Amino acid sequence: MKLFILLIGMVLIFEGLPYVAAPESMQAWLKKISETRPEQLRIMGLIAIAAGLLLCWIVRGDSLF
Repeated sequence: MKLFILLIGMVLIFEGLPYVAAPESMQAWLKKISETRPEQLRIMGLIAIAAGLLLCWIVRGDSLF
């Protein structure tokens, strides 16, 4: 559980960095995302999930199941 909470904290740190470093660029980027079709966003989300699972699988060195 401690590792899980640490992971959530790290995600929040990485999510917040662009807003601190370049808020104007983030506003423009978020506007573009809001104009993107839901199907494209879903595909991008699935790709991100697959990349995350692959990265975790490689780092752990175990099988997925």
